[in-house]
Amino acid sequence: MRKTTAMALILAVPLLGACTENASSDTEDGDPRTVSVTSTEDGCELSTTEVPAGTITFEVANQGSQVTEFYLLGDDGLRILGEVENVGPQLTRELVVNAADGSYVTACKPGMKGEGIRADFTVTESDEAPAVSANDQQLVEAALANYAAYVQDQSDQLLTKTQQFVDLYQSGKDAEARALYPEARVHWERIETVAESFGDLDPMMDAREADLEPGQKWTGWHRIEKDLWPPADYTALTAAERADFASDLMKNTETLDGRVQELTYTVDQIANGSRGLLEEVATGKVTGEEEIWSHTDLWDFAANVDGARVAYEGVQPIVEAKDPELATTLTERFAALQELLEAQRTSDGFTFYDDLTKSEVRELSNAVNALSEPLSRLTAAVLS
Repeated sequence: MRKTTAMALILAVPLLGACTENASSDTEDGDPRTVSVTSTEDGCELSTTEVPAGTITFEVANQGSQVTEFYLLGDDGLRILGEVENVGPQLTRELVVNAADGSYVTACKPGMKGEGIRADFTVTESDEAPAVSANDQQLVEAALANYAAYVQDQSDQLLTKTQQFVDLYQSGKDAEARALYPEARVHWERIETVAESFGDLDPMMDAREADLEPGQKWTGWHRIEKDLWPPADYTALTAAERADFASDLMKNTETLDGRVQELTYTVDQIANGSRGLLEEVATGKVTGEEEIWSHTDLWDFAANVDGARVAYEGVQPIVEAKDPELATTLTERFAALQELLEAQRTSDGFTFYDDLTKSEVRELSNAVNALSEPLSRLTAAVLS
């Protein structure tokens, strides 16, 4: 992920600006569950901060000069319930979530850095929440059960591979550790949007050096990556430092696995997770910014796509019943992107990013963009 996303979610901290409610809400004469969000350099204005339970649509308009993001968080300000990233200046994007009554927190992040501009948000009780037919309910229950099993399995594999990796790293078996590094991270990347929903863990496990906040201690995968693929004039970590970083990564992976086993999901979280994983591809993997020293970005790329496709396939029967044309488009574009990835597969993984031609990068980027647009409509289709 773009690690600046996670920095905002460590703790509920003082705001950068004021997130306010417009005195004349435009929801009065329209859909009471549609909320207009205006993000500027130092503001985050919502048309209303109280809506009835059900399918809520946040229409996020960026009127600032920097790329911005918008989040709906749990009442603790940590857990991400929905997010829309990379909203460019003068652009508008939607976040669709199905929210029960309760207390929440909203956050805009102009510049995609810092704690974000936050405010309390309330969802009230409602008898008008979307009804689910008996047939739909069976599809929903199957999707939730299957996705939970998938995430738990990937987390378990991440735990096992991470232990193997840190053992090699601590033992000084660097060549073997370098070979295992991208294979272990595959399991993280497949469930990255789930992992990053834990705002305290993600920055400790997956922060990149370029996105560190002032004074933030750098730990996790990419700290070790730099030590295994050292740049010029780099001072290698001592054995004791290696042991500390390895122990820290393992401890946090165990914590993540314990939390994942207890998670439950909603269909909008699955659909938004599919979209979110593809955004991870677009903002980090296809640009080569994620694995800046190892250049193993295509392993991450393919794993994000795996996770996005599995999430989509879980809700695909629901989409086929409600919007068959969208289902067909998504299936075809996932297949087209997968075909390009398969062309870069090698006997021991994938082509290293710095060995890709500009034409190959452009092809991959175009395929990601072609999939992004219909995937942005997935959540609304599932909840319609």
